[in-house]
Amino acid sequence: MEDNSTDILKQVRKIEIKTRGLSNEIFAGKYHSAFKGRGMAFSEVREYRIGDDIRDIDWNVTARTRKPHIKTYEEERELTLMLLVDVSGSRLFGTTDKLKKNVVTEIAAVLAFSAAQNNDKIGCIFFSDKVEKFIPPKKGRKHILTIIRELIEFVPQDKSTDISEALRFLTNITKKHCTAFVLSDFMDLEGDGGSVRFEEALKIASGKHDMVGIRVYDPREKEVPDVGLMELRDAETGKRVWFDSSSAAARKAYRERWARSEAAIETALRRCRVDSAEVGTGDDYVQALLKLFAKR
Repeated sequence: MEDNSTDILKQVRKIEIKTRGLSNEIFAGKYHSAFKGRGMAFSEVREYRIGDDIRDIDWNVTARTRKPHIKTYEEERELTLMLLVDVSGSRLFGTTDKLKKNVVTEIAAVLAFSAAQNNDKIGCIFFSDKVEKFIPPKKGRKHILTIIRELIEFVPQDKSTDISEALRFLTNITKKHCTAFVLSDFMDLEGDGGSVRFEEALKIASGKHDMVGIRVYDPREKEVPDVGLMELRDAETGKRVWFDSSSAAARKAYRERWARSEAAIETALRRCRVDSAEVGTGDDYVQALLKLFAKR
């Protein structure tokens, strides 16, 4: 037990060194510029000046004084970052040198350290088909290391996925506006993969919070090579099927199912006005995050 604990501490330290370095060198400023102004607090009302945004006009004060007045806001000094982390069975899949779980852990750590440099609080929701664990938002390196340790060693009770449960929990538990990242493969779909099950909950959550999606996938989920007969196992249900990868028709059907699922997920995110990034287990997530921040 002691050896296992030591090994986990080494993993935590290794991830801290890598991701804290990235956040120091690259992401702190990018994070701040991408998410500043998302939490704005009312400051005062003053007379309208040429060049002010007419959408900020306070019509009640304007009517009372008979002179145009606008509401002014100041950026809240302290924002809250929430990480919604998918810990369902599919996170343990990976055919490159990393599992999806490993990529999610590093991205979550980078975001946490970047938020910390912005003096934000960081909280975490682990979910499968239910909320498995909630770590309330706090500040500090010790708190971030606690989150990283949980990302490494947490064992969920269930293996299935229900993103709506996590989103509803976020909406209920977090009354104040926050920035929330959903780190998942987003494979929470209806039977044929042509529609998602979480759109309504995401729409409600994005109406209250600044939601961002980071979809982590493995290249073998997109397509399989021609290697003959192979057994496929669903990591969440345990169901096993034989798949003849030597069949061009079977490989085509596999690719089409992925494309259908991908289109459904992208459509739902777009309709809910959620910015997103897609990261393969063999990809450079640094570039994906920089691209995501830049488009905000």
